Amino acid sequence: MNKKLKEKLKKIKMLILDVDGVMTDGRIIMDDEGHQLKNFDVRDGHGLKIIQRYGIEIVILTGRKSEVVNHRAHDLEIEDVYQGALNKKEVFQKILLKNNLAASAVAFLGDDIIDIPVLRQVGFSAAVADAVDVVKKSVDYVTSHQGGRGAVREICEMILQAQEKWHEIAERYEFLDHI
Repeated sequence: MNKKLKEKLKKIKMLILDVDGVMTDGRIIMDDEGHQLKNFDVRDGHGLKIIQRYGIEIVILTGRKSEVVNHRAHDLEIEDVYQGALNKKEVFQKILLKNNLAASAVAFLGDDIIDIPVLRQVGFSAAVADAVDVVKKSVDYVTSHQGGRGAVREICEMILQAQEKWHEIAERYEFLDHI
């Protein structure tokens, strides 16, 4: 990780995530009754739980609405969920005010053009590996993992490493000899 990225990540107090294409692989499965199913990666979820233990707030900000998202957020103990946010920049401003945070203390992980206005404002912006090209050109970092397949976990680990918490996690989970 280069020095510039590390400096940005050191300041992060909140991680905002899009859902479709970021927390999931972007596919939406619908049954005959219109019920939605989405695939979430368990390792992404564990990464979110770890980062929460170290005081990083997690917020979900998505343009779509789905009850599945509420269930996943509840499962991960994420309290701030903003669905149906067609103007993410406007909602982002409300999030900053509500939490009394500067944009420089926020990281955002997105994948599509609706995310660009927020990606341009945050302290650390990232896109998943399979994001649309214009998004990848608009961010500080592009993950090596695709959405719904480890990209969230990758960002969680980067934040923890930059904030010098990863060594403590390695000791706790007994993999210190592998870092």
